[in-house]
Amino acid sequence: MVVTGAKSEEQVASCDVKFPIRLEGIAYKHSIYTSYEPELFPGLIYRMVRPKIVLLIFVSGKVVLTGGRVRNEIYTAFEQIYPVLQEFRKLPGTPAFGFSTDFVRSES
Repeated sequence: MVVTGAKSEEQVASCDVKFPIRLEGIAYKHSIYTSYEPELFPGLIYRMVRPKIVLLIFVSGKVVLTGGRVRNEIYTAFEQIYPVLQEFRKLPGTPAFGFSTDFVRSES
């Protein structure tokens, strides 16, 4: 993770979790913290409460964290969001919301 910022200003960090993410699933399950309008901006905006950090999460697995006053807040925010990212990891052939829309027709 790359963290930049002067001591008195906001810290900004970026990283790549190296797997694609189902943004629609995060937006649905964490709707009170998120804003996702892919027609306007390709990333999901996740407003974490504690620590007070804003994350930009992209389907590619790239994540930008901003708003922390100290570097430790950035690391804490990433440790909290990483399990969420893993939960919504996009696997090959997985639909956006994580459930299949294929129906099995029974032979009678």
